[in-house]
Amino acid sequence: MWSARFTESQLETLKDLIRIQGEIGNDLEGALEALELARWDDLPEAQLPWSHVVEQAELQGISEADVIWDMSGRKKEPAAPRARKARKSSARAPKRARKAAG
Repeated sequence: MWSARFTESQLETLKDLIRIQGEIGNDLEGALEALELARWDDLPEAQLPWSHVVEQAELQGISEADVIWDMSGRKKEPAAPRARKARKSSARAPKRARKAAG
């Protein structure tokens, strides 16, 4: 993995060089997209409200990763809790059968 920092004019020049190649395939299209997204790297470091993430994960019974996924999707409602395991049925007789026998 490598990274490079370009000025605005350098980014435009690189995009122009890619465009003059003629037919732009998947690789060059991906390179153009990456150059467009390169501007986002200049944003300040994001801060994650970790205490909120942990709290929501515990409340909902899900992992912190699930909470972050929900936050990134900007969902208003909390994630659905994990399904609980079904309880084992007891060997006791059904309620009606016990009343009739008693």
